[in-house]
Amino acid sequence: MTAKAATVDSHPVAAGGRLSAYFELTKPRVVAMVLVTTLAGFYLASPGGLDLLVAINLLVGTALAAAGTLALNQYMERDTDAMMLRTQHRPLPDHRLRPVEALAFGAIATAAGLAWLALATNRVCTGVTAAITVIYLLAYTPLKRVTWACDIVGAIPGALPPVAGWAAVRGTIAAQPLVMFAIMFLWQLPHTFAVARLYRDDYRRAGIKLLPEDTRWGNPSDIVVIVASIALIAVGVAPTLMGVAGVPYMAVAAALGLGMLAYGIAMVRAPEQPKPARRLLFASLVYLPIVLLMMVVDKV
Repeated sequence: MTAKAATVDSHPVAAGGRLSAYFELTKPRVVAMVLVTTLAGFYLASPGGLDLLVAINLLVGTALAAAGTLALNQYMERDTDAMMLRTQHRPLPDHRLRPVEALAFGAIATAAGLAWLALATNRVCTGVTAAITVIYLLAYTPLKRVTWACDIVGAIPGALPPVAGWAAVRGTIAAQPLVMFAIMFLWQLPHTFAVARLYRDDYRRAGIKLLPEDTRWGNPSDIVVIVASIALIAVGVAPTLMGVAGVPYMAVAAALGLGMLAYGIAMVRAPEQPKPARRLLFASLVYLPIVLLMMVVDKV
């Protein structure tokens, strides 16, 4: 094979690798969760069935904004990502993309997503989505190097997608989406601290303060995990008490919430053991999709 032929044959592989790197830059699994929770809020706000055109426009705009925001987050954290075993093979620390490429891609995708939502939905939906971007990038991301309270701040943008979905239909914010916000906000705290315990050495190496240091009375995050888990049980059954979901939903939400509380207590009692943290993480990953599905299926 000649040098010219080899160069030509290598182009598709290189192009494919770059496309894969850009796709990875968007954290597709996180984007998928954002879309699911946004669509749940949209469906619950729709009294007479889904408006398919609005739903598609909502998902396209949200996907672009979320993908761009997450790409910008990786741009901002490229140095710390290079220090951690779990993130060192992301596109930027792995040198598959240049920082300027990630910055341009993230900025264009975010702007395009917000513009799409502004044209296809309404100001409230667009404003909530813009707030997600601002809080995530300008509050949560820099606070990760300063204080473990970043976990609480970071739970705010993570809980806003169903509010945006609701607003896309109604153009306002009501009690129902605020309950969904509260469920997702409280759910994230045990989930995040379970992740922080599992990767505490990695985070410490990079100077990221997702987990506070232990004190003579234990770890301060223990109180947050237990209180948030108890509150999640109470808030999780609120849709039934408000008349927007049925008794089957309430039973499932309460049972799954009690499971998260039990695993949270186990993690607090054995803070140095990875197994309780893994179990709490698994329980949290089970909780959210099932509760959202039951809320949609059992909609009153």
